[in-house]
Amino acid sequence: MYHTLMEKEAAQTPEVIKQQILANQPLVEKIGQKLRDIAPKMVMIIGRGSSDHAGVFGKYLIEIEAGIPVSSAAPSVASVYGKTLKLDGALVIVISQSGRSPDIIAQAKMAKEAGAYCIALVNDEGSPLKDIVDDFIGLKAGDEISVAATKSYLSTLSALVHLVANWTQNNDLLQGLKLLPEALDAIIDSPVQLQPDAFLPVKNMVVLARGLGFSVSKEMALKLKEVCAIHAEAFSSAEFLHGPVTLVEQGLVILNCTVEDETAYSHQQQIADVTQRGAQIINLTQNGIAVHPRLAPFLVLQRFYLDIAKVAVKRGFNPDEPKGLKKVTRTL
Repeated sequence: MYHTLMEKEAAQTPEVIKQQILANQPLVEKIGQKLRDIAPKMVMIIGRGSSDHAGVFGKYLIEIEAGIPVSSAAPSVASVYGKTLKLDGALVIVISQSGRSPDIIAQAKMAKEAGAYCIALVNDEGSPLKDIVDDFIGLKAGDEISVAATKSYLSTLSALVHLVANWTQNNDLLQGLKLLPEALDAIIDSPVQLQPDAFLPVKNMVVLARGLGFSVSKEMALKLKEVCAIHAEAFSSAEFLHGPVTLVEQGLVILNCTVEDETAYSHQQQIADVTQRGAQIINLTQNGIAVHPRLAPFLVLQRFYLDIAKVAVKRGFNPDEPKGLKKVTRTL
């Protein structure tokens, strides 16, 4: 039984993704052909907050599947510094829930005027970005009332997969995406993994993952801060060994985000290392549910969203209305 909007909206994700794929397939096929014709040599992704974390997923996905380098934009370059980048022949992907933040709009305008082919992935289809970019892909997540983004974030990831699978003509990935809603339903029906009592004494956490899993670990760390008032930071498990691992001796609690893809073996070696050093480990897994390896992060994040809402309530917080936050954040 769900007691918060965060849980209820997160549980809508399988149906959202199913309908998104059906609605967007003709458009995404056309965009895929355009991308093959343009053959961009670089990609820049524009986003803030959860959308920026989705961009990290996009970076790994595009570099792995398309072999093209991807960078994260600094929106203030256009909105504050007033500078223009050399983007002729580049692909720029704008990611936003509302598509209304002034800095995101400014960076998108700059990119379009600088010669980039611009695509926007936005949930609000009334966004002014629609009149700026070359192609606009609606996320189709519907209304999301809880301040904590859940289904809109996962539907952003699925839109990125849909785009890249059509661009690279990867039929295995496209078929895996079509089967994803069923796997998400299975993880929703699986047992709770994050026990609320285990989080009661926690003030600081590190979330460790690797590769595509690292992108969702950043989203997990953000949610721990937003809805649970736990100071949390995400690291690639490989990067964590390059210095931050010394924090383990201070009694650090680590959320181990295990994704079953090519990174699994090395990641588990690194988890074994920090365990041996005395870290307290809380595990989050796919619960044995098989999906295409590029889609594995969806499962652990889907389970996380449902579990962390209950953690927030246990700690005395309302995850639907975190103090000091608004659904639409506008920055310059």
